[in-house]
Amino acid sequence: MSTATLPEEELMEKVIAGERVSDEEAASLYHLPLNVLGSLADQRRNLAKKSAYAGRGADIVTYIVDRNVNYTNVCNVYCKFCAFYRTEKDADHYVLSHAELEEKLSELSEIGGVQVLLQGGHHPKLGMGHYLEMLSFIKERFPKINIHGFSPPEFHHFSKVFDLPVAEVLRRFKEAGLGSIPGGGGEILVDRVRNRISPLKANSDQWLGVMEAAHDLGLFSSATMMFGHVETLGERIEHLRRLRELQDRTHGFTAFICWTFQPDNTLLKAEPVGSSEYLRMQALSRIYLDNIDNLQSSWVTQGPKIGQIALKFGASDFGSVMMEENVVSKAGTSFRLQVQDIERLIREAGYEPRRRNTWYELIS
Repeated sequence: MSTATLPEEELMEKVIAGERVSDEEAASLYHLPLNVLGSLADQRRNLAKKSAYAGRGADIVTYIVDRNVNYTNVCNVYCKFCAFYRTEKDADHYVLSHAELEEKLSELSEIGGVQVLLQGGHHPKLGMGHYLEMLSFIKERFPKINIHGFSPPEFHHFSKVFDLPVAEVLRRFKEAGLGSIPGGGGEILVDRVRNRISPLKANSDQWLGVMEAAHDLGLFSSATMMFGHVETLGERIEHLRRLRELQDRTHGFTAFICWTFQPDNTLLKAEPVGSSEYLRMQALSRIYLDNIDNLQSSWVTQGPKIGQIALKFGASDFGSVMMEENVVSKAGTSFRLQVQDIERLIREAGYEPRRRNTWYELIS
C-alpha cells in the first residue's frame, strides 16, 4: 500500500506510535481538522519529551531569559519581507559600540539572563577584526552569558567579505567566544521562494551548509521557518524535510521555531495568514520533525494567548523573556512579557515552568 493512500485512521495510529511520516503523509495530516491535528501533535510532544528532565519532560515547559541585540541595522541584501534594514545613506543606520553593548548586557546580567541573541544586517564594510573584537569583548566582560550569534546568511556574507571558507570563519568566531548559532534567515529552504523574497541572501544549500559546518565544529543551533507569504504547502514540507535530513546526519539542532510572515512596513505584498494556520503548521512540524526534541512557541509574533495555546499543539518551550526585540516589531508586531507573565501562562496551560539555558539544560 502506498504511503500516499494510507487510510486516515491508520495514519493517525502511526503518528501516535511515534513513527516517521513521509512527505505525502504530512500533506494528508495537514488537512485534518485543526483540533485533531493538534491532539496528534500534543501526543507526539509528550512522547518526545517523556524521558527528559528525569522522566518529567512531558510535564515541563521551559523558557530562557535573554536579550536580542542587533549589532547593526546596515544591510545590503534588501529582503522584501524585512522592515528593519537600513543602508549607510539612511539617517537612522547604526553600528553598536562596545559601550552600548556593555550597557545592554549589564542590564541582561542584572536580571539573571544567560544568553544574548546577537544578530545584525549584512554590513558590507565591517571586517573580521570588528567581529572577533566584539565577541572577545562580550566573552571577557560577561563570561556567564552565552553568545548565540550570527545566522547562516550572516556567515555566508562573512565568508565572501573576508574571503575565507565558512568553516574557517566559524572556527575563528568560536575561538573568540561564539557559543551557538540561531536559525535565522531560514525563511523557506526552497530556492524558488528565496529567489522571490530574498534573492541576494544565502540560498537553501548555503544555509544548510553553514549549519552542517557549525555542527561539525560542535556548535549547536536552532532551526526556523517563516511561512505564510509566497510558498506552497509542498514547499513548507520540503523545508521540514531538509531540516530533518540534516538533523539525521549531525544531531546539531536543539530546537525548531516557526512563525508567520509579518507584513507591515515591508515590500513583500502577501496576505498574512492567521493564528489557526500558525497552529496547524506548528502541529505538523512537531509530527514531521521527529528528531528535534524541542519546539518553541512563537508568542513574539502570535501574542501571549496563542503562544499559550501552542503548548497544546506540539510546543514544549515558551521561548524567551526577550528584553529587546527590533526586527519583528519594525514589521508591526510588538508583544512583551516578563518572567512572571511567562510562568503564569505556562501554569495556566497545566505545565510546570522551568528556566533553561541555550542547550535546554534546566537551571535554577
